[in-house]
Amino acid sequence: MLNTVAARLAEDAAVPDEVADAIVQAGRRLDARGWVPATAGNISQRLDDRRIAITRSGVHKGFLTRQDVIVVTHDGHSVDGLGRPSAETLLHCQIYESFADTGAVVHGHSVAATVMSRQNKANALRFAGYEVQKVFEGQSTHDNVLDLPLVDNDQDIPRLARSVASLLPHSKLGYLIRGHGTYVWGPTMPTALARFEALEFLLACELEQWVATA
Repeated sequence: MLNTVAARLAEDAAVPDEVADAIVQAGRRLDARGWVPATAGNISQRLDDRRIAITRSGVHKGFLTRQDVIVVTHDGHSVDGLGRPSAETLLHCQIYESFADTGAVVHGHSVAATVMSRQNKANALRFAGYEVQKVFEGQSTHDNVLDLPLVDNDQDIPRLARSVASLLPHSKLGYLIRGHGTYVWGPTMPTALARFEALEFLLACELEQWVATA
């Protein structure tokens, strides 16, 4: 019986190589763009209806290895009790629970996201007229007006998750934690990365315009 339990635990805690490699490559791409300075950011991918693969806490995303990707349960606890997942794992779990078709979540801390969220006191940043908007789900034209919800930062992650909960149904672009960074998701890792890159492009454009008119 004990051997059976140990084998099941080891199986549950194992990250498929292709999933670990996808997360490692995503981390390197974000690092190359300057979107995950120091040990900032986290990346995850859904394994099944009860497990998520996510980056280990305190690791630079540009230097990830397969061993830096661990498995957590749907409520954010390490499966084997050994790995320490990101402090913000609960926010990833919340997205997976809210959107059944989500397969990957990407979170980064760019300069544009940080500056634009700190200088804007509204509840959202508004984008319109950008061709790249069409990468987001349900968008087929640059003419649509899209809002990126802003939420105040909070070191109490469960409380932050409660603040985010009401924003998720309206988060066509993702959401932005003020002075912190963006959360973006998609059905696959390539789609989540494309949407993350598109959002960062929008934020960078808005930052350039803000600086030009300041």
